[in-house]
This record gives sequence, structure tokens and C-alpha cells, in this order.
Amino acid sequence: MKDVGQRGAMPAQNNRRQPQGEIPSRQGASAGLEQSSLEAYFSHHRQTAKSSLLRLFKTPLSSLMTWLVIAVALALPMGLLVLLSNVTGITADLEGSSRISLYMKLDVEDQAAFQLSQEIQKRADVESVHFINRVEALEEFKAISGWGDVLAYLDNNPLPSVIVVQPAPMVNNAQQMEILSSALGENPGVENVQVDLQWVKRLNALFEVLGRATLAIALLLGVAVILIIGNTIRLAIENRRDEILVVKLVGGTDPYVRRPFLYTGFWYGVVGAIMAWLLVNIALWWLSGPVNQMASLYYSRFQLSGLSIEATGMLLVAGAFLGCAGAWMAVKRHLDEIEPR
Repeated sequence: MKDVGQRGAMPAQNNRRQPQGEIPSRQGASAGLEQSSLEAYFSHHRQTAKSSLLRLFKTPLSSLMTWLVIAVALALPMGLLVLLSNVTGITADLEGSSRISLYMKLDVEDQAAFQLSQEIQKRADVESVHFINRVEALEEFKAISGWGDVLAYLDNNPLPSVIVVQPAPMVNNAQQMEILSSALGENPGVENVQVDLQWVKRLNALFEVLGRATLAIALLLGVAVILIIGNTIRLAIENRRDEILVVKLVGGTDPYVRRPFLYTGFWYGVVGAIMAWLLVNIALWWLSGPVNQMASLYYSRFQLSGLSIEATGMLLVAGAFLGCAGAWMAVKRHLDEIEPR
């Protein structure tokens, strides 16, 4: 009886323990399945990206021609942007190096004008002040104009004293220069304030027009890149029509079929952007010699600056985006038309 009771009790204990052991095993199996499916997903992406790039290298001539067209389309607006940024840097330096001339009233004595120059020197937005008294102004005018003999017959000095103000580096644009010149012109005894920034304003307005024109050209060429890649992907879809039909017959989903063509467009855009980067740098290297020679004639240390890290990253991202956009448009339009019957 004891054996029977013990034997009868053993299955009951086994039945209580078995469900507790099954729950972790099912959770572990589902977690492992999710992990394996995720690894398979990324593994397929890596294999598809690699095979798409290798497929392009199997037709080097046609791929190279497409890459060159994309590179030229991307290099033109990027090169214009680089040149505009270089020239804009020159005008910024010219604005910062502009000086403000304060012409005093004729009835202001040199001593009072000199004291005013000392007060202006204490301003935080002023780097240096040079005071020119009336005698020095007359002698300088005689030397420049060549009318020394005529001016010698004058009884009185017709020229006022002048305070030449060099703004601080913080005053680095035309708007800040105008604010400073207006503040200095409010000082008593100042007859006229002269700062020659009109030509700089005109030049900046011209650069604004050129910048917008460059942006418009970039948009038009971007559309051209999308159309070029889209047409290339369309031809690739037509060449692989039978392969696409077989994949769909065996149960291949649309994302599975679409993926290789999207990676093909991605590689077209990225490699085209890299070649555009090379073209821009070669053009800048070719221009650097004449530019440095011209800068030396004006006693300037200006040098052309190439593509920055941010600009290079923007170029690569733009190429990848345009490539994927062109491939997506072609795939969305033409791949849906290929269905097994």
C-alpha cells in the first residue's frame, strides 16, 4: 500500500513540476527566434548591399559613366558654394578692417578734440584711435593734392581736426559698423562721420543673389540626378524581369524584391558624391596658384579653403538621399507592374 501510494503520488508531483519548467523554455525559444530573425534581417541587408555594389563593378564602363554624370551634377553647386564662402570671408575681413573718420567742427580746438579721442578710446567696441590735428591735416592735404603753393596764400587753416577710429574685432559687419558710427557721431563737436561701407553692402547684396541662384541650380541638378538614377534603375528592373518573376512566384515579398534596387541607387549616389568631392578639390587645387599669386600682389595672405568636414558630410548625405529617392521612384512605378500570372 505504501508503494502504491508512493507510486500514485509521484505522477502528481511530476505534473506539478512540469508546467514550471515549460514556461522558461518557451520564453527562451521565442527570444531566440526573435534574435535569430533580427540577425537574419541585418545579415540579408549586408549581403544585399555588398552584392549590389559588386553588380555595379561587373559593368564598369556604364557604371562609371553614370557616376561621372552624377559627380558633375553634384560638383557644380558645391563648387559654387565653396567659392562664395571664400569670397564672403574676404568681405567680412574688409568690413572688420574699415575705419570710421570723425571730422570735427572748425570752431573746436585741437585740445578739446584730443580729449574726445581719449574718451572714445575707452569704449569697448573701439580698438584704437588716431588723432590728426588741424596742422597735420593741412600738411597731409598739401602732400596729397599738390596744391601746396595755393594753400600757402590762405590766411586761416580751412581743414578741421580728424579722429580716425579703428573698431574692435567684435564689430565685424556693416550693421554693427553703422551702430558704432551713429553713436560716435552724437558726440558734441563732431561735424561729419565718414565710413565707406556702401560698396560692401552692394557686394553682399550681389552675393545674396548669387547664393540664391546657386541654390536654384542645386535644386535643378538634384532633380536631374534623381531622374538619371531612376532611369538607370528602370533599365536594371527590365533586365532582371525574369528573375523578379521567379522570386515573386516562390513567395518573395515586395520589400525583399525592392531592396537590391534601393541599395543600387544608394551606391550610385554615394560613389557619385565621392567623385564630386574629388572634382571640387581638384578644381580648387587648380585655382589655388593664380589666387595665391593675385593675393600676394595685394599683400594679402588669403588662401582658398576647400570643403570642410561638414560640407563633405552634407555632400555624401545629399548623394545618398538622391540615389535612394531616384531608386524608390523607379521601383515604386515599375516593380508593381511585374506580377506573375
